[in-house]
Order: sequence, then structure tokens, then C-alpha cells
Amino acid sequence: MPNTILRDLSIFWCMIHVILLFTMLFRSRYPRKRTIVLAVAGMGILMTFNGVLLLILGIELLGKIFFFTCSIPSFIFFYVLSADKRARFLLTFCLADTSCYWIMIVTNMLNYFFGGGSYILMFILRLFAFPLLEYCAYRFWRKPYMELQDSVEKGWGIFAGMTMLYYVLLVVMANYPVNIVERPKDVLSCVLVLILMFFNYAVIFSALYRQLLLYRRQQSERILQEQKNLLEEQLENQQRIRKLKHDMRGHTAAIVGLLASGKTKETLAYLKNIEVEMDACLGQYCANPYINAVFSSYVQKFEDLGAKLHIDIQIGDESIHYMELCQILSNGLENIRDALRELPVPKREASVQMKYNRKHLVIRMKNCCKEDLFVEKGTIPATSKESSDHGFGLPTILEAAQKLGGDMMCYTENGSFMLDVMIQIEKLQFQ
Repeated sequence: MPNTILRDLSIFWCMIHVILLFTMLFRSRYPRKRTIVLAVAGMGILMTFNGVLLLILGIELLGKIFFFTCSIPSFIFFYVLSADKRARFLLTFCLADTSCYWIMIVTNMLNYFFGGGSYILMFILRLFAFPLLEYCAYRFWRKPYMELQDSVEKGWGIFAGMTMLYYVLLVVMANYPVNIVERPKDVLSCVLVLILMFFNYAVIFSALYRQLLLYRRQQSERILQEQKNLLEEQLENQQRIRKLKHDMRGHTAAIVGLLASGKTKETLAYLKNIEVEMDACLGQYCANPYINAVFSSYVQKFEDLGAKLHIDIQIGDESIHYMELCQILSNGLENIRDALRELPVPKREASVQMKYNRKHLVIRMKNCCKEDLFVEKGTIPATSKESSDHGFGLPTILEAAQKLGGDMMCYTENGSFMLDVMIQIEKLQFQ
């Protein structure tokens, strides 16, 4: 009886850690607190149900129907909670389930051959194996895996299919027609499948890691190009300043002549025209030269599209981490330009607002969009472009905002695409 209790406790221990491992790797569509409450409630009911079945049916029969009593219901439950759908969710779900099920089979076989007829060895092995798996997942795999989900839109189907087939294969191999420890002739085949699965998962992760390195390289190239464009804008501004200095001689002579003739009103009008000319030439949208450089480079592009761009910047010349902020602005403006290009000229309108709100710098970018476009809050829409150098805009904005202690949210509202970015003011100060 004590041996059976240890076995049953180890099964519940496994079920708990399957949920923990999965929640480390999946992205919920709801806030963290709400996700935790829903997961505890939903999976608590499911675990209680399977616990009752374990007492009624026994471990052998439950093992044969576990796929239908636990795996499929939990799949449906988390699919509703998940922000990722289709292949990416399937890969994450099967990856967590298969990894944990692999440990269950291995510990079951080790206990059968070396446990001396009790379940003590199984209980001890599972007691330490699952926390070790979760530590490795959180310490080494979670961050790059999340980054991959944000950056790679295609190619998940083949990996998801492999993990799903391996999960079904393990279930069949371990439980049909009876438990693997009661089929000595099939033990070698099962061991080979377990080893093969380990190496295949290594291939999957190495392929995904290469995808991540490729994404990072493309993103670095994009950042370097943005730096180059920013420096070129600064050089152009310097050339404009030199031209203005040269022209100021003529302006000074004209002003002196007007004042000598006593034409005060004409002098004031002339000075006003010079101010307007200087602002237009230098792109003076605010007191910060880096922000001016970004807007100067895009204003002409919007004019060429016949688009209206309303700019409202209510910040000063504070010291800022200009590279991340310029990344946010340039990527946001580039996305707006691409979206407006697909609309009729009368609908090509956008606005950019920047202002302080207590401890945050708030950036709101708004542009008209297609009527059939719908983006839910908390999600990042995938690019519709096929080229490999597209699809980095919103992920780059999110990464830059997070570097500055902020966050990003995009959504559609009343026929417009909204992009809100909040950055901590403390992070902006003192470069």
C-alpha cells in the first residue's frame, strides 16, 4: 500500500510540473494574475477528475485513456488562454507534454529494473528530475524561445508535427497493449525511441537557435542602417546650417535697410519669415536634435505620398538614450508609411504625439488603416510582406521600449491603427 501511494503521488507531481513547464513557455492572451487564477482553477478541476479516475480505474487503465482524459482537455483549455495559435501553440504544448512524459517513462523503467519491487526510486527520481527540467527551461531555454516566438512567423508547422507524433508514439509505446515494463521484448525498442527522440529534439532546438541567430543578425543590420541614416541626417542638417549662415549676411543687410528706413512692421514680418524658413529648413519639431533628424527624414516621404502627418511633440532637450528612442520613432513612422501607401490618397492621414505623463514618456502613433484590419490589444500582427527584411518593425519597437523600462501596445480602433509606447522617464535621463 505505501508503495502504491508513492506511485500515485509521483503521478500528481508529474501533472503539476507539466503545467508549470508549459506556463513557462507559452504566452497568455490575458494578464499574468488572471492567467494564474484561470490556470489554477481549470487545471485543478482537471487534476481532481483524473485523480478520481485513478482511484476508480487504476493506473493501467488510466494510462491507456490519459490522452483523452487529460491531454486533450488541457490542450483545449490552454489554447483558449494562449495568445499564440496554430503551429506555435501546438509545438509549445507538445514540447512540454512530451518532455515530461519522457521523464515519466524513463523513471518508470529505471524503477522496474533497479527499484527492487517498490516505487521509492521512481518517487525520488521524479522528485528531482522535474524541478531540474524546469530550472534548465527557465535558465537557458525560455528567453530565446520567447524571442523566437516574437520574431519568427513561419516554419513552426514541421516542428509542431514532429513533437505531436513523438508524443503519440510515446503514449502508444509505453501503454499499449499493456505497460512497457510488462512487455520485456519491447523494452529495447522503447529505449531506442527515447534516445532517438532526445537527439531529434536536439536537432529541433539547434535549428530554432540558428533561426534566432539569423533574426538577431538581421536586426543588428537594421539598427546599423538606422544609425547610418541618422548620421546622414545630422550631416545634412550641418550643411543646412552652413547655408543659413551664408544667407544670414544678405538677411542682415535687408534688415538694416528696413530699420534705417523706419519700416518696423516690415522688419518684424521679414524676421518672422526668416524664422519660418529656418524651422522648415532645419526640421525644428522640438528642442531635441535627434528627434528632429528622424522626423525631418520622414516628413518629405509623407509629402511625396500625399499623406498628412500631424506632429505634436511636447518634450524638451532632455538628455536621452537617443538610439532606442530613434528606433521606436523610425520604425513606427516606417510602418505608418507602408500602411498609408496601400490606402487611397484622401485617407492617407496619420499623427504622432509625444508628451510626459507623470513618470513616463508617452508616444502615440495613429494612422488610418484598411477597414478589414483587426488587431487585438496585447498581440503583435504579423507582416504581410514576403521579403526577409520585413517584419522587424513592431518587435524592434517592443525591444527598444523594454530596454528603456517601458512597454508597447498596438491595436485597431474606429478604422485606425494605434501604437502606444510608454517609457520610464528615469530610464531616459542621464545617458
